[in-house]
Amino acid sequence: MFVVMNRVPVAPGWEEAFEERFRRRAGRIEAQPGFLRLQILRPASEGAPYVVLTCWRDRAAFEAWVGSEDFRAAHAGEHRLPPEAFRGQARMEAFEVVQEAGPGEEA
Repeated sequence: MFVVMNRVPVAPGWEEAFEERFRRRAGRIEAQPGFLRLQILRPASEGAPYVVLTCWRDRAAFEAWVGSEDFRAAHAGEHRLPPEAFRGQARMEAFEVVQEAGPGEEA
């Protein structure tokens, strides 16, 4: 599995608009081959960034999404918040899952 985290520093007062942007999104990512999950994580501590977490079957599936017309449409200008909605640049981090465990599973 391939996991991508975008850490997004949302400016105070813009939190609801940021969350609403994802509630109203086009839903294009769900149709992508290899897409597994999307989570929008609200920070539990003041000043921490939001995290947009996506999980993919593998790196190739993620790269195909980034190169797709659906990706361009999902990130088009009409879906963006103004620059003042952010306290700086978002930072993307990507990971290959080495180990995973859940209830009743051995690690």
